[in-house]
Amino acid sequence: MSDVVKELDTSGMSCPMPILRLKQTLGTIESGQRLRVIATDPGSQSDFAAFAAQTGHRLVESQVEGGKFIYVVEKR
Repeated sequence: MSDVVKELDTSGMSCPMPILRLKQTLGTIESGQRLRVIATDPGSQSDFAAFAAQTGHRLVESQVEGGKFIYVVEKR
C-alpha cells in the first residue's frame, strides 16, 4: 500500500500492548499519514475499532491474513 508511511508489527503482544504501541507510533507521523499494523491478538479487532472511535483517528482497513490481523490507521 503506497500511502502507508510506517509499519508496526505487534505480533506476539497481547492487550493492551498493540494499542499502546499504536498510540506511541502515531505520535511519530504527520496528520493524514497512514500506519499499517500487524497483530496476532484476536482481541485487537475490537480494540482497534474502539481506539479509532474514541480518538478520531480513522481505521481505514481491517482484515485477517493467515492468522494475522492487519490494520491501516490514518492519523487525524
